[in-house]
Amino acid sequence: MLLPHDRYDDELIATILRETKTIALLGASPNPDRPSNRVMRFLLSKGYDVTPVNPGQAGKELLGRKVFATLGDIPTAIDMVDVFRAPEYLPAIVDEMLAMTPMPRFLWGQLGVRDDEAALKAEMAGVVVVMDRCPAIEYPRLIG
Repeated sequence: MLLPHDRYDDELIATILRETKTIALLGASPNPDRPSNRVMRFLLSKGYDVTPVNPGQAGKELLGRKVFATLGDIPTAIDMVDVFRAPEYLPAIVDEMLAMTPMPRFLWGQLGVRDDEAALKAEMAGVVVVMDRCPAIEYPRLIG
């Protein structure tokens, strides 16, 4: 589904948040002051199965979860890839995501993470893309 990325329908965001069970959090930080750490903690508190991805932390544990170096290293199916990386990394992240089997259904770029060409490539492969949003902001607003 090709979406305009300047705004999103609330029902679409709510549906993604309801249908997602497993999340790969790319750019997860062990520093509790970092947004990725706070968002991961929030998502875990809402019952999501969150897998942290950070090559510098691979093999360690973060919030009780094993950290993987890359998306391709995750041994289980992932519904959503949540990206805490700079926008210039999004094209390579999309390529890595599209190589996953099974391929995740959703790609979520955090606040400030937007690349329309990378989004188009993901969407052409059937991935629903949300950019420049935070699930820890959208969840309380739309789900409760």
